Amino acid sequence: MKKIHIVSFIMLAAGIFLFISASKDTGTFHTFTQALKSESPIKISGQLSKDKEIYYNPEKDPNYFSFFMKDSEGIEKQVVLLNKKPQDFERSETIVLTGNMVDDKFMATDMLLKCPSKYKQEEIYVRSEVSL
Repeated sequence: MKKIHIVSFIMLAAGIFLFISASKDTGTFHTFTQALKSESPIKISGQLSKDKEIYYNPEKDPNYFSFFMKDSEGIEKQVVLLNKKPQDFERSETIVLTGNMVDDKFMATDMLLKCPSKYKQEEIYVRSEVSL
């Protein structure tokens, strides 16, 4: 075999390995109901319940942050993140959590906030006139 064939084969194998390892984290989002049944960490997407308490007291414990979130089914649960409160948390449109259910609380190990873009243009409402 020529050296170019060996190098090509190694690069192809590395590309396949990278593709497979990157595709493992592209799963779908689950709900709190599914989290109750799962023993492994899962991802849940939802929205902050702004009418419920958001607890963060950095003087007492800077690594305890608690809030309530509604999932895609509308089920609301308390979420506990053992980390500091993210900046602009209240402005988030969507929250993606990774973690497990413990008793009746979702213990998050990781959180991703999807906030509105500061470059987002204002929404424009277009009304069509229908003549009868």
